[in-house]
Amino acid sequence: MRKKRIVFAVVAALVLAATASAAIVHGTNSGSQLDAARAATAQFRDVGNAKDAGYAELRDAANIACIDLKGEGGMGIHYVNGGFVGDDVVDPLKPEALVYEPHGKHLRLVALEYIVFAANWKQAAPPSLFARSFDYTPAPNRFGIPAFWSLHAWVFKENPAGNVMAWNPHVSC
Repeated sequence: MRKKRIVFAVVAALVLAATASAAIVHGTNSGSQLDAARAATAQFRDVGNAKDAGYAELRDAANIACIDLKGEGGMGIHYVNGGFVGDDVVDPLKPEALVYEPHGKHLRLVALEYIVFAANWKQAAPPSLFARSFDYTPAPNRFGIPAFWSLHAWVFKENPAGNVMAWNPHVSC
């Protein structure tokens, strides 16, 4: 009887260890990367710092800066770094765009956006980050730019739709 208890205890310990390891691996794939991205970009809460680092406001083809979609929510105002756009590099610490929500005359950093032009992405699978594949936007599009892959990471504002979804129902223009 004692031998059965020992075997049961060992098996139970192994199951718990495997479960804990799976949770740690899952966190490494997305949670800790999101935390690292948040820490690396915290300086850009001040839009002046973003401008000093080469980010500039992007407007769509209709000259609209703040992007929202009725029934889905908003994204906000995008500040894009031209030096990061145009390559095939996906670096969680260097987003191609910073997304700000307007609050009166002030802008609040709410999300990061990662962008890869489709023509530059040579791999069969779409780019991915934070355990999610990027969204594809064909051309023509509202920005008047070539087809691209993108992913939003809501690291500075909660998104009830998910922390790596394009639209945030709590953001409006």
